[in-house]
Amino acid sequence: MKNIDDYLQTLKEGKCLPERDLRLICEKAKEILIEESNVQPVRSPVIICGDIHGQFYDLLELFRVGDEIPNSNYIFIGDFVDRGYNSVETLEYLICLKIKYPQHITLLRGNHESRQITQVYGFHDEVVRKYGNSNPWKYCTDVFDYLPLGAIVDGKVLCIHGGLSPEIKTIDQIRIIERKVEIPHDGPFCDLMWSDPEDISNWAINSRGAGWLFGAQVTKEFNHLNGLQLIARAHQLVEQGYQYWFPDKNLVTVWSAPNYCYRCGNIAAILKLDENLEQKFETFNAVTDASKQINPKSLLPYFL
Repeated sequence: MKNIDDYLQTLKEGKCLPERDLRLICEKAKEILIEESNVQPVRSPVIICGDIHGQFYDLLELFRVGDEIPNSNYIFIGDFVDRGYNSVETLEYLICLKIKYPQHITLLRGNHESRQITQVYGFHDEVVRKYGNSNPWKYCTDVFDYLPLGAIVDGKVLCIHGGLSPEIKTIDQIRIIERKVEIPHDGPFCDLMWSDPEDISNWAINSRGAGWLFGAQVTKEFNHLNGLQLIARAHQLVEQGYQYWFPDKNLVTVWSAPNYCYRCGNIAAILKLDENLEQKFETFNAVTDASKQINPKSLLPYFL
């Protein structure tokens, strides 16, 4: 395995890592991630980031806005891949950062960190196009199984990709889930990845077909029982990059993919928590390079 700095430079130049090297970094990442808890404890100050969805050049802009690791510490709340044109580079870059600075970056699982979803929404096809075979996709999706389900900052701010579950009352219940599996179609693990807040009090059916809609009362009770000030989650596009929910503003959606899908026109945001857990948002727009990327649909197939 080469020097991680060489890999990071290769990726910044818009090239993917060689397949053999990718296999080695995926193995290394699993060794680091297996030591982490289902709900990984993180100390403030830290920057919380939402979905990236393969928008690699916007991810580089995010690090410019929030400052590079290790000057800043980061939590990414899942959905690194799919939909954008550069899921391969995005995931490889984040994995390399995790290997180089394991204490400074926490990578959480989102509903797109799944074999089934990535076969439908672009990551699998992008891998085959860029590598000529699907083995690198297998190495990457194996890493997904090792990602923590959540993070907790100073015991007070819970980060989770989707939201709450009617089957989970305490954070301790999340800690004992068997996470080294493909995301199930239902049950508490699925709910954490797929649920969404809604202006209701309790629970309702989610039109996504997975997870639940959960409301103000449910959130208030969960936060009170677990001594939380805030739940930070991602999973839903918000036009201004972030959105508080409920009268208590005790849950916030953070979205970090600007001009999502290169056409939504939205702003992206990151949430900065200082040593006292004071909340400050930094917003940013898509970089011009991002939408100039060649739409993969217009490329010739790999095997003519």
